[in-house]
Amino acid sequence: MTDVIIVGGGPVGLLLACELTLAGADALVLEAASDEDRRTRSLGLRSLNARTLRSLALRGLTGPLAEAQQAMFDELSGDGGSGDGVAGGPSAQADVVALMVEVVQKGMIRGHFSGLPLLEPAGGAEYLMLKQHRLESVLATRAAELGVTVRQGCGVTEVTQDGTGVAATLADGRVVRGSYLVGCDGGRSVVRKRSGFAFSGTPATMTGRTAEAELADPGAITSSLRGPGGLVNLSLVPGEIATVEFDGGPGDRDAPVTAPELQESLRRVTGIDVVVTRLETGIRYGDNTRHADTYRKGRVLLAGDAAHVHSPIGGQGLNLGLQDALNLGWKLALVARGLAPDSLLDTYTAERHPVAARVLRDTRAQVALMRPGAQVDALREVLAEVLELPDARRHFAAMVEGTDVDYAPGAAGPLVGRFVPPLGETAPVGPLGGQARSAAVPADGLLTDGRGLLVGAPGESWPGEAVAGHRDRVRAVVAQAATDTGALLVRPDGYVAWAGGRDSLGETLAAWFGPAR
Repeated sequence: MTDVIIVGGGPVGLLLACELTLAGADALVLEAASDEDRRTRSLGLRSLNARTLRSLALRGLTGPLAEAQQAMFDELSGDGGSGDGVAGGPSAQADVVALMVEVVQKGMIRGHFSGLPLLEPAGGAEYLMLKQHRLESVLATRAAELGVTVRQGCGVTEVTQDGTGVAATLADGRVVRGSYLVGCDGGRSVVRKRSGFAFSGTPATMTGRTAEAELADPGAITSSLRGPGGLVNLSLVPGEIATVEFDGGPGDRDAPVTAPELQESLRRVTGIDVVVTRLETGIRYGDNTRHADTYRKGRVLLAGDAAHVHSPIGGQGLNLGLQDALNLGWKLALVARGLAPDSLLDTYTAERHPVAARVLRDTRAQVALMRPGAQVDALREVLAEVLELPDARRHFAAMVEGTDVDYAPGAAGPLVGRFVPPLGETAPVGPLGGQARSAAVPADGLLTDGRGLLVGAPGESWPGEAVAGHRDRVRAVVAQAATDTGALLVRPDGYVAWAGGRDSLGETLAAWFGPAR
């Protein structure tokens, strides 16, 4: 019996498996589709925002992701000048791809709100854009390096639990058992449905279509957020065409998208007659917005789209799911290994549910701002003016980047519950409390192994003594920054659990990392 079964091998499931393994738990990933099936549906681009990138930097993953982005940009730029039948035309594609490469690589974009760009003209913004299969490839490589077992072609049809574990029944009748099970199997999650999680919300009001397709006359229409019938995008990814109509939502999402269907959608959105000459593959989606009432029922938990679904407008869904995995992984590993009490898992819903609720609110607002009409046009103009105000732009940017997340609002001290600030260089504390002689290393590098971090000021010996009973779960270091911020206890996901008063440190260590050994 494995420690944790993860149902779903997309980005959230793969990252969660990596986090569990880093923390010493066994993880088994069950994925229904093959790599090829997932790749054919990897349409459009996925964005990674500042919060996610800073979190992934703790695990040394931003380098491989940046390389994957550059390889994708090189490929798109190369394809941009080939073929006369590709949607948007060669010059249009090359121009758009060049602009996309420039604003992302120069750190000039922090995201967007309903298509209104949140720019950082001076640079320094953290933002990556990737095809989903490229992101999955980076995470799958890391999972393989850690020894994670991923089984493809293993669809789960039933989930049952008792006081000792969880059983997942596969489509071929086999049963796999684990101490815990996490559903990372998307918006139509079998795990959520079979385990009885409530999933309330609002039905879809729009239909999005994205397809690899060609037009007879690529120059007949251009990309626009404000067409008479909705949205059309011909050039974000060369060779792909996307439309959004506010028509009450998609019907049968599983039926193949056809060339006539896309053709009629383009005509409704733009008001122009076009002919789709080829369509390779396509997907439909909507703005169905729903939220699980809790992320845990006994030994079964939810993460990513299995726990919350919403409109993709704004690009926050993937980041929301990856942050679920980063919050849950180390906690579930400690509990599964018997190092922390079962109650630690309750903090997962307590911390992540409010974050998702806010994202669902924000994406509903973004859909409303996308609707055609003179009133919405006027509202967008007003909001565009508001976003010229520095404070307003910072507020919206922090909201879409996830950098304003606070897991402990009202806590004593401004840092508790927030992501750890830059610490500069640190030096480890020796096993008897004295400062070790090894060379100083960046603080980020001290979280790559998934352990927590107790940071004290240079010359202090007590951090090493304080974590003596938690040394297998928490590392002690000294940093010059601690003379200004005070001592900090940083969780494996990068959030500050404690700051200041030494008298409460032992209690906090036990609360987040289990009893001392």
